[in-house]
This record gives sequence, C-alpha cells and structure tokens, in this order.
Amino acid sequence: MRGNHPVEIPDDFWIPVPLDTNNITALSPYLVPQDHLGSLGIFYSMSAFMFFLFVFGTAINVLTIACTFQYKKLRSHLNYILVNMAVANLLVSSMGSFTCFYCFAFRYMALGPLGCKIEGFTASLGGMVSLWSLAVIAFERWLVICKPLGNFAFKSEHALTLCALTWVCALSAAVPPLVGWSRYIPEGMQCSCGPDWYTTGNKFNNESFVMFLFCFCFSVPFSVIVFCYSQLLFTLKLAAKAQAESASTQKAEKEVTRMVVLMVLGFLVCYVPYASFALWVINNRGQMFDLRLATIPSCVTKASTVYNPVIYVLLNKQFRSCMKRMLGMSGGDDEESTATQSVTEVSKVGPS
Repeated sequence: MRGNHPVEIPDDFWIPVPLDTNNITALSPYLVPQDHLGSLGIFYSMSAFMFFLFVFGTAINVLTIACTFQYKKLRSHLNYILVNMAVANLLVSSMGSFTCFYCFAFRYMALGPLGCKIEGFTASLGGMVSLWSLAVIAFERWLVICKPLGNFAFKSEHALTLCALTWVCALSAAVPPLVGWSRYIPEGMQCSCGPDWYTTGNKFNNESFVMFLFCFCFSVPFSVIVFCYSQLLFTLKLAAKAQAESASTQKAEKEVTRMVVLMVLGFLVCYVPYASFALWVINNRGQMFDLRLATIPSCVTKASTVYNPVIYVLLNKQFRSCMKRMLGMSGGDDEESTATQSVTEVSKVGPS
C-alpha cells in the first residue's frame, strides 16, 4: 500500500490509493466495502471482537456505576474518580465499540460522514476522560498516602472538582477536529474513526494537532502517573522497612506495589501504541504501511473499557464484595474486613 497519493485529498476521508487508481471516490469508505484492505475473516473477526468489548465493557461499567449508587459506603473520594472513569468507559463502549462492531460487519463506515464524526468525537472524549482519570487517581493516591501537603484532607469536593477538570481537558482535545483543527475521518481499515494522523500540509493543520495531543494529552498525564506512583512506592518501601516486624504492613506494601505495576502497565498498553503510531505516521510521510496494522492501536485503546475496570474496580476488594452482593452472590464480609484492614495500614503510611 502507498502511504501517500497524488490525487486530491477529500475533506471527509483518506485512504492510500493503489498505483493504478486515480479515482479515490470509487473507494470511498462511506460508499463501498473496503475489501481491498483485508479478507472477510479479518473484518468479521474485528466485528466479533468489538461486539465483545461492547457487551462486557458496557456491562462492567454500568455495574460499577449502579453499585456506587446502591451502596453508600462506596461513595468515597477515590470511588468518585473510579465512577468518573466508568462513565467515560461507558461512553466509549456504547458508542465507539458498538459503532465499530456494526461497521466492521458491513466492512465500511456504513453510518456515513456524520456517524464517523459522532463516533470519533465520543470515542476521543471518553478515552481522554479515562486517560486523565488515571492521572487523577495517581495524584489522589500521592496526596493521601505520601502526604506532601502535611495534614491536608482530600475530600469529596476535591475529587468532584478534579473529575470535572478531566472533562474540560478531554473536551479541549475532542472538540478541535469538529471545528477545523484536524478532522475526524475513518482510520485503519476504515470501519472506525479518529483524528487525521495521515495527511500533511493541508488546511487542517494535522501536524500541530497531533503534537498537541502527544504533549498535552499523553505526556502530561503520563508524567503525573510516573511521578506520583514512584513517590508512592518509595514511601511504602520506607514504611515497610521501618515496620519490618509488621506482617500486615508488609502485606499492604506488596498489594499496593502489585496494583501500581498493573496500573502503569495498563496505561502503557492502552495509550502507547496509539501515540507511537500517530507520531510514526507524522514523522514518516510517504512511507509504506499496512492499514490492518494501523487498526490495532485503536482497538487496543477501546479494549481499555474492559481491562481498566478490572484493574481499578474488580481488584478493589470493597467494590468486588458489593458487586457480588448486588448480583446475588456471596458478598463476603471477610473480604470487606480484609480490605478495610489493608486500607487502614496503607493510610497510616506517611512521611513520619
């Protein structure tokens, strides 16, 4: 496949044109199946995968939100941030994953240019809110456990303010392609939509928008996550060393360390492929690449609607206990008391 082509670039899509084709409209992803980009098996496999993300992503995030509303003890400042991320994930799974499932089944962007813009905007908005929520969770853990501000009490109103800030930051990244700074077009195998990483030197100023996304929407939250969790691990290591005889402290330190590793790995798996692909395309204009591979980063990002709740919610013993109770399974008071003990031990950790 060619990475560029000599024909005029349409305003609502871009695809690499075969060497013997000058009529790009004949291959429009809004009009005809994109069978020249892959086999039927690939399209239908992607459709099945997106259906899985839609069903399980929607179910687990709806359950997270419903559980928080039903059980008052879950309405803590940390859980408010988890619910904020669940709302963002729900937006991605119900709009982004479902749209991709539908379009992969038809093998082209069957919802048209307007549907593409809606899917691109909602997936970008939800993904950015989820990304910034990960940074807020790291920041909250750093404030509560490391106590850099002394006796400052992180309260629910602080959590709600930060949750609102995640939506402001996300809107600042999701709205520009709707108003002329970049654009939302079919990406990869032309059955999902995202910002235009591909074209350059046109009226949409895509290069500057990609750099804005990389610097503000990836580098900043990633730096916050790395700094806060590194400080958290350092503090916990010191506490565990000072209380080497305390089995509960040692257990809490190991559990938190495991959670931190999973959180950072989840972030990297979710967003590094997408950011790396965008930067590669921007810096390698005219290079050949396979659009089937370009589909992978988008799918990995949408998969975060499933594995982020597993890391942040299902591995939270208190949340898991309440979910079991809501579903009519054994709630497990022992589990809840263990969670309370672990939280108490970790909360005692501080500069002292």
